[in-house]
Amino acid sequence: MGGMDRIRLARVAVNWLAEPGNWAAYRMVATDGPVRALERMVDGDVPDPGLRTAVAARLGSGDPYAVADAAAERAGRLGARIVVPGDDEWPGHVGDLTRLALDTERRVDRETAPPLCLWVRGRLDLAGTLDRAVAVVGARAASAYGLHVAGELGFGLAERGWAVVSGGAFGIDAAAHRAALNADGPTVAVLACGLDRPYPVGNTALFDRIADTGLLVSEWLPGQEPLRHRFLIRNRVIAAVTAGTVLVEAAARSGATQTMRRALGIGRRAMVVPGPVTSAMSVGCHELLREHPDARLVTGVPHVLEEVGRIGADLAPVARTPEQPRDLLDDQAAQLLEALPRRGSIGLDSLAARAGVDVRTAMRKAARLEQLGFVVRRDDGYALAPKPRGSAPSGDRPA
Repeated sequence: MGGMDRIRLARVAVNWLAEPGNWAAYRMVATDGPVRALERMVDGDVPDPGLRTAVAARLGSGDPYAVADAAAERAGRLGARIVVPGDDEWPGHVGDLTRLALDTERRVDRETAPPLCLWVRGRLDLAGTLDRAVAVVGARAASAYGLHVAGELGFGLAERGWAVVSGGAFGIDAAAHRAALNADGPTVAVLACGLDRPYPVGNTALFDRIADTGLLVSEWLPGQEPLRHRFLIRNRVIAAVTAGTVLVEAAARSGATQTMRRALGIGRRAMVVPGPVTSAMSVGCHELLREHPDARLVTGVPHVLEEVGRIGADLAPVARTPEQPRDLLDDQAAQLLEALPRRGSIGLDSLAARAGVDVRTAMRKAARLEQLGFVVRRDDGYALAPKPRGSAPSGDRPA
């Protein structure tokens, strides 16, 4: 076994002994290198008491060297590979997780260290694919509104050359993945279990499609189960490998909101799609917008691209209503139009007085209004033009 193979498999073994995200294990690898860190763990030379206990428990269930070898063979049969720091396709920006510090004592919020290795299935280059990537996350029990928005975002981003990253779950995740696939764009599912047993099983066909044209990624060895806490630990990777995260729908207590907090914690763009105030599926979205000034409200792909795209180039168009005929009028012409009686005619002098303009201006603006079809000239002055049957009058105004 070559030197690089020893380093690669040592990282896999440490990851199995300590579970992903463990800061004590990460620091041991950073200080001693993966091979020496693994030797120390096997010998019981682990300074951190929590990690020492976890390693001892794992050592009782198997030999880490044999486990790593078996996992590598299993991955090879699956068509998957191990990617580690130093590889050309390692996504270096996951290193930003060293800046993440969450103000909580929960275990899943403490285990936020950068990954030691990643298992990857798919033909695309991992780093190249994630170079332009946006995460779209949200509720599993999504509403029709949420599924529609996630689909629009996934399709629009993929169509514009951005990889769509999510967690492969039912609801918002699956809608975003499918939309990206339908746009013939890249999509990446970051899993909380082994690549050979992607969860949920009901999305197996979707995972196969992603593996064919996109990427399946996981920190966990092939064969490892999708345990509840692993999903929350996994979410930090979704936040770190993307330029920003969009939250489409989330209840008050949602794993998707935890992804957003991790994105905010490492300075990534955090974007939130608003929903009906009556919807329980949007409570988490609205609370994030209220609590975090750095979270941005977005309503579509142009807003997302303005947040994550090139500064000064990917600007969302200003929202405008369709141009109305009255938009062509200047202030004085509009005043004159408002001064016309709803019925009958009015002389030019009287019209000028009602509008508060001089007669010369009234004559010029009345001619313009006639040209645009707002008024008609009669023998005794000016009147509103009759409206076509079935349409609102051009000069309609409040009585």
